[in-house]
Amino acid sequence: MIAVENIAKSYGGQKLFSEASFTIHPRERIGLCGRNGSGKTTLLRLLSGEEEVDEGRIVFPRDYRVGYLKQHLVWREKTVLDEVRQHIPGEEKPAYEAEKLLHGLGFTHEMVGLSPLVLSSGYQMRLALACVLISKPDLLLLDEPTNYLDILSIRFLKNLLLGWKGELVIISHDRDFLDEVITHTLYIHRQRIRKMEGKTEKMYNQIALEEEVYEKTRIHEEKKRQQIELFISRFRAKARLASQAKSRQRMLAKIERKEKLEKLPELEFHFPYAETSAKILLEIEGLSFGYEKPLFENLSFRVEKGECVAVVGRNGQGKTTLLEVIQGYKTPWRGKITYHPQARVQYFGQTEVERLHPENTIEEEIMNSLGERNRTQARTIAGAMLFEGSLAEKPIRVLSGGERYRVLLGKILAKPSNLLLLDEPTNHLDMEATDALLAALDQFPGGIVLVTHNEAFLRVLATKFVIFNEGRVQVFEGTYDDFLEKIGWEWEAEEKRAFSSGTSQKTNRQKRAEIVQEKSKVLKPLQQRLTQLEKEISELEEEKNRLTTLLLEASVVSDGERIRVYGVSLKQVERTLEERYEAYYTLASEVEEKEKEYEWRLKEA
Repeated sequence: MIAVENIAKSYGGQKLFSEASFTIHPRERIGLCGRNGSGKTTLLRLLSGEEEVDEGRIVFPRDYRVGYLKQHLVWREKTVLDEVRQHIPGEEKPAYEAEKLLHGLGFTHEMVGLSPLVLSSGYQMRLALACVLISKPDLLLLDEPTNYLDILSIRFLKNLLLGWKGELVIISHDRDFLDEVITHTLYIHRQRIRKMEGKTEKMYNQIALEEEVYEKTRIHEEKKRQQIELFISRFRAKARLASQAKSRQRMLAKIERKEKLEKLPELEFHFPYAETSAKILLEIEGLSFGYEKPLFENLSFRVEKGECVAVVGRNGQGKTTLLEVIQGYKTPWRGKITYHPQARVQYFGQTEVERLHPENTIEEEIMNSLGERNRTQARTIAGAMLFEGSLAEKPIRVLSGGERYRVLLGKILAKPSNLLLLDEPTNHLDMEATDALLAALDQFPGGIVLVTHNEAFLRVLATKFVIFNEGRVQVFEGTYDDFLEKIGWEWEAEEKRAFSSGTSQKTNRQKRAEIVQEKSKVLKPLQQRLTQLEKEISELEEEKNRLTTLLLEASVVSDGERIRVYGVSLKQVERTLEERYEAYYTLASEVEEKEKEYEWRLKEA
């Protein structure tokens, strides 16, 4: 068990969180949530040891290994395959294990023999992820791992994490991905950290309910306070009621005033719609394009009003290029692109950030997208993108990557449209903003062509698919679940076939069943003892906090006898707590070793 005890962290006078305590138990997979800037990445760095807490401490078991995906990468081997193999624990470093992982993360057979230095930044991050995963740390820390992955690699990673044998803390703006992987949610909210068993929605609903109750209670208490103050002001000068007025005054002094909760800023999306009588907004006929070899050939599909065409597949196969050809940034080899005369198109592309003028302010960029230079409207849109007031006057050159993406979204919101071309619009958005964007697109009555790896967007929005799948491009009409059921991804079919052939022998099944039975018999009593120790530790921590509070209260009034009694009791509790932690860490290590042993035996069976 990992114990995080009363930690605090600030940057430049800005408090991220304080008095934060939680535990991470064996095999827990935790989704770390919170708004952008709340301190999620900082908390991962604290857990990894790359940063120090300002207050409190983080306690790990002995010989505990933490794996963290670092942003600054250093390569030591000549090839991608060798780089991954060197991170495999133990003396034997089987190449097939590294190759299988790399293939799942989107590396082709040719790419595994390349030098890491020639890879794109996205694939270098995938390589770093492979190195961390294959090292099999006790605690795996992942910060937005899906940002650099395509939809197939995300599905592969999801299946891998579902079978993860250690502990996991992961940050992701993709709610569906997160909820499918995690067992617990850790939420940074209003400078506090809270942990809860279950998916993200359970945590969000609980916080919303508590804040609603808090606000209602605050309003009720404020009315009660005003009534008491009115009574005191009216009757304290009257002899007959003076004593009651004083009593009410003492009562008033004891009522702790609740502060009104600050309204947290939220991105607001509403795509203004340009009315049209057109049914077909865009028609693609026989479209072909490529570089040295074709990316897509003879591709045909329509985009109708109210329809969302999702473009999906592995990275590097031509999804972004297809949108750039449709937008007119690239000239097709062959084929025809026909927009309806009433079509009003807005394009959000990954390279559009480079088209922002560095010396323009946010306000000026948004005004440039408005048909008429309306400063008031530009300020309103900037505010919806969290650039309120004077923040709208910041020049583009000083903005972060995420802030520039928000400016691009603001420019789209500035002009009515009926056809949206969107390439990975969720990049740089947190979970709340991603949810808000999904809701706004679901309400948009026009047509949408969408490149995304977010399966929630595909399930909610998509009615038609352009699928880049293992070198082939095809059009599929139907929902995302229809596609998975009727066609599916090529590599997943291969995995199922391999699994079926590998588990068909009756003798192997029988041997594995015997090992599973033995594992349960050996590990069950040990795990029961672990659970008991966890309970005892929790109770002792509560008793320690109680005695600490009593000791402080006794110190305030200089009560020597109570100070002595509470001090002795506190030391005894602390000694017992230390013994229980030591017993827990020793037993947890034993359980982990036995689990690894049985895992190896099952693999060999």
